[in-house]
Amino acid sequence: MGIISLSAALALAACGGEGDEDTTQNKTTQEETNGMLNEQSEGAENDSEKDMDHSSMNHSGTGEVPENLKEAQNPTFPVGSNAVIQTNHMPGMKNAEATIAGAFDTTVYTVSYTPTTGGETVKDHKWVIHEEIEDAGEAPLESGEEVLLDADHMEGMQGATAIIDSAVETTVYMIDFTSTTGEQVKNHKWVTESELSSK
Repeated sequence: MGIISLSAALALAACGGEGDEDTTQNKTTQEETNGMLNEQSEGAENDSEKDMDHSSMNHSGTGEVPENLKEAQNPTFPVGSNAVIQTNHMPGMKNAEATIAGAFDTTVYTVSYTPTTGGETVKDHKWVIHEEIEDAGEAPLESGEEVLLDADHMEGMQGATAIIDSAVETTVYMIDFTSTTGEQVKNHKWVTESELSSK
């Protein structure tokens, strides 16, 4: 009986050991998979940030807007009200508190263009409004259309040939804010309604 009991105990211990090895292997495989997914995710975010480089952007503006731009009649964020910025066109922009300096109903575009000053193509620039495109005609313009820019948000933008990447009809805002890095910005053009939230 003693021998049988000892044999059974050894067999159970061996089974338990194999189970532990399987669990350890599964855990290791899962950790490796998670690590690869995290690396891929970080790479995608970095690529997106690279495409959205606005280091040469003129963050402050004069406050002048195109003559034919229509003021929004009933904007979600009225002129003079405050909102929290939920986008990061520039470092320190996200989560900064903004004061609305202007609200306008229009079509906004993301565009890709080569600056007139030379250099690499700027991809998916946010935002250019319909009224900042020369001889734009009726809105909205279609993705893939070639246009001439009449905006100076960034160096080399004015007069550049651009391709329309996307179009959205919405309310756009000109805003004043102090970035989370301490930079004071006035009359920043543009943020869309979806890029703002209530305090």
